[in-house]
Amino acid sequence: MSLPKYLFLAVGLAVLAACGGEQESSAPQEEAAPDNSAVLASVLAGEHRSDEERARDAFRHPAQTLAFFGIEPDMTVVEAWPGGGWYTQIIAPYLKAGGGKYYGASFSPVGASEYAQTSLRAFKKTYLDKPDFYGDVRLTILGEGGDIAPTGVADVVLTFRNVHNWQSSGVAEAYFKEFYDALKPGGVLGVIEHRANGADLPRDGSSGYVYTDDVMALAKNAGFNFEAASEVNANPKDTKDHPFGVWTLPPVRRSAQMHGQEDPDFDQAAYEAIGESDRMTLKFRKPIAADGALLE
Repeated sequence: MSLPKYLFLAVGLAVLAACGGEQESSAPQEEAAPDNSAVLASVLAGEHRSDEERARDAFRHPAQTLAFFGIEPDMTVVEAWPGGGWYTQIIAPYLKAGGGKYYGASFSPVGASEYAQTSLRAFKKTYLDKPDFYGDVRLTILGEGGDIAPTGVADVVLTFRNVHNWQSSGVAEAYFKEFYDALKPGGVLGVIEHRANGADLPRDGSSGYVYTDDVMALAKNAGFNFEAASEVNANPKDTKDHPFGVWTLPPVRRSAQMHGQEDPDFDQAAYEAIGESDRMTLKFRKPIAADGALLE
């Protein structure tokens, strides 16, 4: 007895499906793209970071901040005035994972205070002397006529809470031009700074707070285009009317004027409740034309 035609059709379709499945399984598989967020999360959880440093993540939001600026592990990144290296200990090993390069654009030790020189020596010992962990870390000088990185090679330049210092010293405009020169066309300048908006504060950086429009003007005058702002580092609790400027707040917790005798009886409770300062997070881009030429 012959089989019904529909059964022959069903068997044929099954054979074709099986053949197709075998062909699909034998095809080469594309390599999965690396999960950069997982790499960064691993760095943030690393034992090289102290409990005190991790506690600041709640105010500094490093994962969200670096994602906003578009940092990838294979990039060349310049950090201006890295200080003690709170962000260096995150960015440098993150870049090492993808073969990227880190430049710390610091200050010249010539004429610097003993405190500043001690800090610089500690930075070198921690980050330059441990390439197996921190990777390709290079220390350059900002504002001394040299290059903070080879001209036009940086993917990103970052500065964290430094613009007020440069305003006070009258060098902010020159430094922003150095950032522009270091970046490749289309490169990003990321600025985080204590935000003065909504307060009646001087514009000379003496309070530690800076007006957003002043940063926007510095970037525009250097040749940058504004791209985006984020509220990831905002803190609405910060009233900005503190007796010793932004340094009254954690993590500095100042209880006297600069170089004054700290007051052991100063009540820090209200400032601890505020936490770290309200901060602007701004992203600028070095312009590029469709044909790859710089826009004037």
